[in-house]
Amino acid sequence: MKEGKLLIVDANRNITEALLLLMPLEFERVDAINGPHQLIQQLSSGKYDVLLLDMNFSAGKNSGAEGIYWLREIRKKFPGVEVVMMTAYGDIHLAVQSLKDGAIDFVLKPWDNEKLVATLKAALRYRQTRREMEGMKEKEAEMKKEMMPGRPRIIGTSPAMQNLMNLVNKVAATEANILITGENGTGKELIAREIHYLSDRRDELFVMVDLSSLTETLFESELFGHKKGAFTDAHEERMGKLVLANKGTLFLDEIGNLPVHLQSKLLTVLQTRVVTPVGSNRDIPFDIRLICATNKNLPEMVSGNLFRQDLLYRINTIQLHLPPLRERTEDIEDLAGHFLALFARKYSKQGIRLHKEALEKLKKNAWYGNIREFMNAMEKAVILSEGKEILPSAFESGPVFESIDNLGETLEQAEKRVIRAALEQNQHNLSSAAVQLGITRPTLYKKIKKYGL
Repeated sequence: MKEGKLLIVDANRNITEALLLLMPLEFERVDAINGPHQLIQQLSSGKYDVLLLDMNFSAGKNSGAEGIYWLREIRKKFPGVEVVMMTAYGDIHLAVQSLKDGAIDFVLKPWDNEKLVATLKAALRYRQTRREMEGMKEKEAEMKKEMMPGRPRIIGTSPAMQNLMNLVNKVAATEANILITGENGTGKELIAREIHYLSDRRDELFVMVDLSSLTETLFESELFGHKKGAFTDAHEERMGKLVLANKGTLFLDEIGNLPVHLQSKLLTVLQTRVVTPVGSNRDIPFDIRLICATNKNLPEMVSGNLFRQDLLYRINTIQLHLPPLRERTEDIEDLAGHFLALFARKYSKQGIRLHKEALEKLKKNAWYGNIREFMNAMEKAVILSEGKEILPSAFESGPVFESIDNLGETLEQAEKRVIRAALEQNQHNLSSAAVQLGITRPTLYKKIKKYGL
């Protein structure tokens, strides 16, 4: 199949006519002009891939200076066009100079048809390869932009948060594997992104994988990648997240939910730093900074043979613990101000304020869903507010909204009660209940099974 657009520039009409007979057999489109003065205009309108450019145009001149001049102009104005130079004078100095100035090749008159076609076809292939690489770079840049939002804003001046951020600043510049622990909704992903932002890998990708919802097939496909046809529904090749995160940071969320038989596979690739896509026999090396997060007690899981001790050692060079919101009530006023301003802009309610008693009510809530639940409560209050002030009634106590003054039960008892209340309030719609609780739907489903709800 013919492809590529070729422009021929030569002062000799016999030459252009001969080439106009030969080249249309090889290229999708071929045009010719008999002088360089129309060259810029022609290139501007034609979107050519390859230019065959004579070195001499004026009668009696054979220095090649004219061709070199126009070559330099084309490289400045049309860097995407590949230029092959052509002359009747075999001067090695001209060849070297034209290649230095950006020509891809150099041919002599009279030419051999097969060699000339091969030279121009090679120039076209180079152009296509370069365009593909440019496209890949653009896609990579777009992907980085999508996957790398601005630096996260971490709000908190309480002693607990200040101690945590001091540790974050110390470990971010290292290559140490980090395990972030804390209840659901405390902001573990934000801390992971902050570590990435402060690290030497900040200009590369931050890639997140939620391990709580992956089956075995999905786990291997998601992390290792797969070849087309490797299994049912593998309709196209897929790059695994380990390779996607190469040179950047891989964040494995909910690692405590990974089944033991999959933990061994993860451990193997983390030790070897080589991954084999499903259905492939080709090993692909990768270089990542690893950050993991969990709301579970992994040492207890190790004791119960639910988590591999060697994997825990591998991921837990440094451990960072995020305190629940009820243990850092000093930050609630700043958080309330942040979310109030955020949702006031979003819903065009500028000037809205939070009543002092409403703020005190927020400080007394247990916030089992932590920052996620707090954010949802603030958004709901802004949406439903009718005046310029959010009153305490916007945060009416209910089965989920409980005061920390009335804690008289174990954490599991409280969790069971809160989940049951959320399910009842949302008519057992798991997605809605999960959003209200600040957890993922798979996590909610597992807790329903755990508590027999």
